[in-house]
Amino acid sequence: MAAGRSWTSPSLIRPTSETIIYSMYAKWIQSYRDLPMLMNQWCNVVRWEMRTRLFLRTAEFLWQEGHTAHVSEAEAEEFTLTILETYRRFAEEWMAMPVITGLKTDSERFAGALRTYCIEALMQDNKALQAGTSTTWGRISPRRSRSPTRTTRAGSTTCGTPRGECRLGSSARWS
Repeated sequence: MAAGRSWTSPSLIRPTSETIIYSMYAKWIQSYRDLPMLMNQWCNVVRWEMRTRLFLRTAEFLWQEGHTAHVSEAEAEEFTLTILETYRRFAEEWMAMPVITGLKTDSERFAGALRTYCIEALMQDNKALQAGTSTTWGRISPRRSRSPTRTTRAGSTTCGTPRGECRLGSSARWS
């Protein structure tokens, strides 16, 4: 039961990916020789949304995240910025969606993180949409990067026409 409503079908709620992955890192990482450790995961996520927004904020969506552990904070930061640049290039070169990269303010960064970076896209209604984040957690603690399917949905919102047509940059040859 959620928000006073019963589910129409049985559901299983799993722990956060951090709970699962970090407990395994504790078993897998025995010395600096095991580093860096890089993991990537795709999973379906369900959130109880009071107000969904077509394409941008749905109750269920596909989520991608990477979790890494590094020998030093400098190495973690370098990798974090590499992932941020990968997100930027994908958005701009493949989706023809111009983005701005930047550092989140202290109040916007993930709790416990040293720094959170993001790419933000300008939608047709002149609002910015966070389309991917990359976070530095520190020395050996895992670092997380996220680029949910919101990035893809942002592309259709940015490039779409009133008739629903959308050709996204380099991907247009496959549309």
